[in-house]
Amino acid sequence: MTEQAHKQAHEQATKKVAVVTGASSGIGAASARALAADGWHVILGARRLERMQAIAQEIGGEAIALDVSDQGSVDAFAEQVQRCDLLVNNAGGAIGLDAVADANVEEWQRMYEINVLGTLRVSKALLPKLREANGHIINMSSVAGIAPYAGGAGYNAAKFGLSAMTKVMRIELAEQHLRISEINPGRVETDFSLVRFRGDQQQAEKVYADKLNLRAEDIAEAVRWIAACPAHMNIDRMVITPQDQVI
Repeated sequence: MTEQAHKQAHEQATKKVAVVTGASSGIGAASARALAADGWHVILGARRLERMQAIAQEIGGEAIALDVSDQGSVDAFAEQVQRCDLLVNNAGGAIGLDAVADANVEEWQRMYEINVLGTLRVSKALLPKLREANGHIINMSSVAGIAPYAGGAGYNAAKFGLSAMTKVMRIELAEQHLRISEINPGRVETDFSLVRFRGDQQQAEKVYADKLNLRAEDIAEAVRWIAACPAHMNIDRMVITPQDQVI
């Protein structure tokens, strides 16, 4: 091995490792890019493997298939992660805008599975490695976890649940030298609404039309900054909205 190759191998082996879920698009993909630019080795996890592989190749990271709603998938993913200094639990999403009276129970269950139990599964699976690293967990919630709104009850319930779990994680893990942070984005123009409206492009575009919207990169910058804070600092919660969105 040449001296240069040896140096590169050493740098790779000593790099801090960030795991980002829901990393195939939107805030997850932008966060992976921002962390890689800040010197992290990034492991991307999501269901859309081909999209992730392209991002991983771009940033020099790794792409591993992950379905946070499937315990077997989470276990297989965790087995392939040898080190974890930072976990960004970004996988999540909303389905529909039904009133409580018209609620689809299966859709509520799906939102809870992804937003709450998915975060739980991945966090539990990677906690041993995070403990070894005195690591950091960033949970991606939403302003929906702070401010209820008509038609949002299922997503509100899931994100309120995630926020409560994040606070308990902070209480339980502080003495184990783990940092726990929560980010609550407001209106961010991504494919979030396209998923919510089951692929209805026209309906999704109405959410962002004629409004001042955040970009995925804005939230990724917050992820990067929180992760870069010195070890004696913990950012408990960061709420980020467009200038015209007041919650």
